[in-house]
Amino acid sequence: MPDSMDEKLIIIGTGPAGYTAAIYAARADLAPLVFVGSQLGGQLTTTTEIENFPGFPSGIDGPELMFNMSQQAEKFGARYAYEEVISVTREECSGLFVVTTNQAAYKAQAVIVATGATARYLGLPGEKELIGHGLTACATCDGAFYRDVPVCVVGGGDSACEEAHFLTRFASKVYLLHRRDTLRASKAMQQRVLNHEKIEVLWNTTIAAYERDDKGELCGVMLSDTQTGEQRPLDVKCVFMAIGHQPNSKIVSSLVDTDPAGFIIRTGGGTSTKTPGLFAAGDVADPTYRQAISAAGMGCWAALEAERYLLTL
Repeated sequence: MPDSMDEKLIIIGTGPAGYTAAIYAARADLAPLVFVGSQLGGQLTTTTEIENFPGFPSGIDGPELMFNMSQQAEKFGARYAYEEVISVTREECSGLFVVTTNQAAYKAQAVIVATGATARYLGLPGEKELIGHGLTACATCDGAFYRDVPVCVVGGGDSACEEAHFLTRFASKVYLLHRRDTLRASKAMQQRVLNHEKIEVLWNTTIAAYERDDKGELCGVMLSDTQTGEQRPLDVKCVFMAIGHQPNSKIVSSLVDTDPAGFIIRTGGGTSTKTPGLFAAGDVADPTYRQAISAAGMGCWAALEAERYLLTL
């Protein structure tokens, strides 16, 4: 492993939180080193159009927005490392953070974690191969591709109900698959779903297997009754997962507190964590909103707080 390289500030992640933090930190002459990670631009790179990000009255493609943010940060002096971060620890003697990647180890006085969250799937055989081929976790991204065909949504919370209702704009039929006999969503959201003529809720139901056509595209699922075990086929062209997200907080698990779902707990009303000099921004520390604009705002907070922290050293 190469010798460690010293940095003032390292930012881990390149979604709206990471890029915004990089813009603010770079403009403060901190020359942040930004680790891109496995998904350049984060979850927004899978979104075709964003209509609720301020400043774009006609909307903007997710990848384009992330590219613009990247270029803006680089313009002010941010640097990018295309390496996968494995862990973040802290040296007791020096107080420096050690960011270990698959290629090297880097030392930094402060670290911003903006690693986002990953959509949960069922873990069934062949699932990874179907992502983008009839299996997705983003109705707003992919719903328009499935016009006038039947689709299904997996989940029973507010997100699942919101996605099911949204999909009625395009699909001929929307099946909402829930493994229990009651929804977890709010009463108002439940009524929107239960009263919609295009939505059919299949209670006590989960997916046992995916069916693919000769082109490798999803063409149906095998349903399983969670009470009787009885199985039956269902013809759908796409499965939309809405069973939550897993925050990518493992790399800093020894330095932060997390809630039961794994989201990093912030302290003091900002982006600080229990470890001084370590800040968390975006979906990895946001179990409630998980929006591009709220992530960007947290990235701003983190950079400003990191700058103030560095001035105390």
